[in-house]
Amino acid sequence: MATVEMNKENFQEVIENNDFIIIDFWAPWCGPCQSFGPVYEEISEKYPDIVFAKVDTQTEQELGGMFNIRSIPTLMIFREQVIIYSEAGALPGQAFEKLIAQAKELDMEEVRKQIAEEQAAQQQG
Repeated sequence: MATVEMNKENFQEVIENNDFIIIDFWAPWCGPCQSFGPVYEEISEKYPDIVFAKVDTQTEQELGGMFNIRSIPTLMIFREQVIIYSEAGALPGQAFEKLIAQAKELDMEEVRKQIAEEQAAQQQG
């Protein structure tokens, strides 16, 4: 199994010590989560350079609340400690791999520049 179980104890450590993390927020009672689980596992095997984590929102309600998770499954992607994607819904394998490719191509220097510009504009306005 190539996924990491994430909880409030290891969350910060995983985010800080890895440059590329994909998190699946899920729950055992969620039908779409159960359908997406095998797809997530299979794709995690193809990308050893990415940390694929799972957060059980039933037992880790604090983490779910911290990120305002309202629907599950929700996928969230962190690159260099920045959330670059967060969306609810299970993806078919091909769409998930396309999302990973797009996330890999992002210029994180440009992303950080945009974030800084947005923050500066908010402080002025």
